[in-house]
Amino acid sequence: MKLSVANEPITGATRFGDIIYERIVGMIAEGKFPVNERLPAEARLAEMFGASRPVVRDALERLRADGLIVSRKGSGSYVRQKPDSSVLKMVPVGSLADVQRFFEFRAGLEAEAAELAARNWQPADKERISAALQKIEQCLREGRLGAEEDQELHDAIAIATGNQFHVSARELFRPHFAIGHSVTRSLSLKRTPEQIRSVQDEHAVIVEAIFARQETEAHDAMKRHILNARARMFQGV
Repeated sequence: MKLSVANEPITGATRFGDIIYERIVGMIAEGKFPVNERLPAEARLAEMFGASRPVVRDALERLRADGLIVSRKGSGSYVRQKPDSSVLKMVPVGSLADVQRFFEFRAGLEAEAAELAARNWQPADKERISAALQKIEQCLREGRLGAEEDQELHDAIAIATGNQFHVSARELFRPHFAIGHSVTRSLSLKRTPEQIRSVQDEHAVIVEAIFARQETEAHDAMKRHILNARARMFQGV
């Protein structure tokens, strides 16, 4: 039996492994593969999805990297956590794996941007970054999404690098950045006030390191923030 998500056919435009990955995420989110339960064997999954075992293996590797499943030696793969099902509704069908890959790309790019910003910021940059951080704080107080404000902070840090290519990269990939910010901010509204505050605290740590011209600390804080955002996509609520 071949499974489908929203009856969408698999096409050459999307990697087969990405589709299988997304389908398994969906089945975990729907409770068809419950938390702490063992997934069907690789061969069985290949049969279910009409895919080769290497394709299924690739999908399982990404699921492990995302913390959704865990391998137990000699026993197979088990579901580790159940993501919010709304994640799949926030991204185009077949693009969830690319959203996660873009977070990986951002982790390197934006960490370098924070490091450069710590080295190169000017008074105007400090004002711009501070204003953006306060706008996010205002969104938290008012219970608003704040996706645009979140982007504004990251944009301000890119400008503070003094390197036009960091600014150009954010413009070039604007739609990809927008999806990531929108998804993570939307999910954050479903979480506890403490969890929401922890995200803003991550921003504050980054900004503090930048203003103190602590390049390594700024780099590490930004990388940690982006990877945490990636992980938060799959945390249940």
